[in-house]
Amino acid sequence: PKRRGVPHLVWIIPIVAVLAGGWLAVKTILERGPTIEISFSSGDGLEAGKTKLKYRDVEIGLIKEITLSTDRKRVVATAELAHGSDDFLVEDTRFWAVRPQITASGVSGLGTLLSGPYITIDPGRSKQKQTRFTALDVAPVITHEDPGREFVLRAASLGSHDVGVPVYFRRLPVGEVVAHELDKDGKAVTIKIFVRAPYDQYVTTNTRFWNASGVDLTLDANGVRLQTQSFVSIMIGGIAFQTPPDARVAPPADANAAFPLFGTRDAAMKQPDLEIEHYVLVFKQSVRGLSVGAPVEFRGVPIGEVIKVGVEFDPKTFNFVQPVEIHLYPDRLRARSATAGASLPLPQTPEARLKRVQLFAQKGFRGQLRTGNLITGQSYVAVDFFPNAPKVKLDLTRTPLEFPTIPGSFEQMEETVASILKKLDGVQYGKIDADVRRALASLDQTLKDADVLIKRLDTETTPELNRALEEGRKALKTADGALAADSPVLIDLRETLRELTRAAASIRALADYLERQPQSVIRGKPAEESR
Repeated sequence: PKRRGVPHLVWIIPIVAVLAGGWLAVKTILERGPTIEISFSSGDGLEAGKTKLKYRDVEIGLIKEITLSTDRKRVVATAELAHGSDDFLVEDTRFWAVRPQITASGVSGLGTLLSGPYITIDPGRSKQKQTRFTALDVAPVITHEDPGREFVLRAASLGSHDVGVPVYFRRLPVGEVVAHELDKDGKAVTIKIFVRAPYDQYVTTNTRFWNASGVDLTLDANGVRLQTQSFVSIMIGGIAFQTPPDARVAPPADANAAFPLFGTRDAAMKQPDLEIEHYVLVFKQSVRGLSVGAPVEFRGVPIGEVIKVGVEFDPKTFNFVQPVEIHLYPDRLRARSATAGASLPLPQTPEARLKRVQLFAQKGFRGQLRTGNLITGQSYVAVDFFPNAPKVKLDLTRTPLEFPTIPGSFEQMEETVASILKKLDGVQYGKIDADVRRALASLDQTLKDADVLIKRLDTETTPELNRALEEGRKALKTADGALAADSPVLIDLRETLRELTRAAASIRALADYLERQPQSVIRGKPAEESR
């Protein structure tokens, strides 16, 4: 019959449902993202089906399952990522749990106080695919997407350079400390820092890094110095860098280039000395106030530094001495050339060095311990020429070469005072006392004789002097009366003078007459009429 060949319409609905289910299943499988495993040191705050994975605050996955590792030391979380997240799953991709925390770089993760922790992702740049990762215990300061470069610093100790400590360039914060670890030999610490762009271009092969943590207070022979970077560096520390002003122009340093970390800015900016000569100075006096790093100066110019201060003694004589090892930088001493018109560097061959040392020693070149600062009590080593210094013979076979020394000015003063006291101690005070007593007795007798003489003069000579003075006074009174204007003597004297005047006039008239009539001396006066 025809009815048997026509299919029943009722089967269309199941077939459509199967096809729709299959299509949905295929679509789900095709749109399903990759599944990864993340290992955590602790499962604090992690919940299956609730804890999310985020990138730039966008949800890209969800924790599906949380289990323990086979050794029960870590927590393994299985996470399912969104479709298209395969590019994130490379070897250097990093995961970490975001929780509220306070670090040197600031406070982060406050939003998780209400929503709970979540897992964030820092995509790597490697080409090697990977699906199993180990989460970081601490959130990194720098991500792979931050522009800039990392550099490596080598230091003797970590100090206050924890992760997140700022890095300064001319007092501007330009980076952070991202990691640190102890070297395998335990003798140094490696510190990794990140300098953000565009400031990373100022890190060249000549750049110097130094510790700018807290307050840099220095007490040495040069006095008291205080240096700081900022208030943040005082609280949590910091690292600063700069290229010396007199350094040659150098290209930017490569990423992960290694640099030494100096303790202070002065040590970092100090010009490196290529030539170093090692000597030892043996002092027989106290070296209190002299420390490692103290300068060695020649007439106020630093030409070296102290590297070691010790004490030794001779078992036979039991004499103690204080050897001080120093480094001298011969590049700072230059020979003045009259022909070239400029200073020239000293020759640095071993033969020239020994010849120069012998010549200097013959000219009185000696080391001396001096006080650099009376307030801090710090000392330094001074080298100079002392022509009157005793002659010495250098032992050129000793290593390091021992250079002669002389006592310092303070020690010389002490020796002089001690010599004076010793001489005073040998003085015969008893004899001096007897001589002083005899001198005092003689002086007392002299004073007594003088007193007797004064009394005799007062009793015998004084009356005679009084009488002589009285007679002199009477004579003066008589002379005064005789010389008065109305005294008879003066009246008679005036009359006598008048007579003498008339007589002189008569004689003058006679002389005039005789000059006119000289014959009158013989013939007499002629008659009036004959004239």
